[in-house]
Amino acid sequence: MRALKSGRPVAVLAASAALLMMLSACGLVSSSGTYRAASLPGGERPLEGTSIAVTSKNFTEQVLLGKITATYLAAAGADVDDLTNAPGSMSSRQAVLNGDADIVWEYTGTAWQTYLGETETIADPQQLWERVRDAERPNGVEWLPPASFNNTYAFAAASPTAKALNVTKMSDIAKLPESERTFCINDEFLSRADGFIPMLKAYDIPLGAPGGVPKGNVTTMDSGVVYTSTARSEPCNFGMVYSTDGRIKNLDLTVLEDDRKFFLPYSGCVVINSGLNESNPKIAELMAPVSAKLTDPLMQELNGLIDIDGADPADVAYDWLKDEGFIVPVD
Repeated sequence: MRALKSGRPVAVLAASAALLMMLSACGLVSSSGTYRAASLPGGERPLEGTSIAVTSKNFTEQVLLGKITATYLAAAGADVDDLTNAPGSMSSRQAVLNGDADIVWEYTGTAWQTYLGETETIADPQQLWERVRDAERPNGVEWLPPASFNNTYAFAAASPTAKALNVTKMSDIAKLPESERTFCINDEFLSRADGFIPMLKAYDIPLGAPGGVPKGNVTTMDSGVVYTSTARSEPCNFGMVYSTDGRIKNLDLTVLEDDRKFFLPYSGCVVINSGLNESNPKIAELMAPVSAKLTDPLMQELNGLIDIDGADPADVAYDWLKDEGFIVPVD
């Protein structure tokens, strides 16, 4: 789902309505560049007179986060320009750097590896956020403190299979017979320098080596098919997933603990234009409690409402903010 991780160059955001209405290639997203009107519970408008352009990448979770942000800041009185569902993986990033947009949700692991080109592995989420925050300030953007979700790579098994094999963490796979060490992954993860082959090495089950994972035990396929194949435990017991994907809950998959901390944290963060952050500190204050509420299980649920049930991201964002008491309907 997160094509962003490939780091492939893409076109810079074009501010045309036609492009902004492109359908996401990574989920059942139908973003219309709009959000639902609401107000704060007390009727306050602390952002009155502030213009904010909110953007996002064009996959389900990103559009949802953009809609949450646009809906909430507009309820607080801001004049919000909804530029969510920007085409291409990097266009929303460029929009913020170029000053064409003000706010986007980003991931610490993405920034560390793809934007900053760093190769050091930092397993601690707080430390990684601090390093990214400090490195990004010269670029004119401020990384607000992380939300409570981490959309990183992970491996999962069908829950009955995980129970039958007595597997709860990645290191347990090495205890299984070689015939049970079967994996489904996508092509990108197979070829990544920080992907499948070094991961197996880190867990002492190297690919194609005695006592490791036979090459015939690995099947490459489209990311979406990985989920359904893993749920069937055919042709693999273990499939590569993204940890906040709604299909994890829907297909009753068990995510294995990355107990050797191989994968970088991909903590979700609000990234805001530094000038806007300094002139309007209330934006960060407003977004802090929203970020704190966004956990892995919640993101799985909300993403699932869009990808599986076909709900509109703007409606999912509005309903969640209302249910949590952040907004109330407009009279």
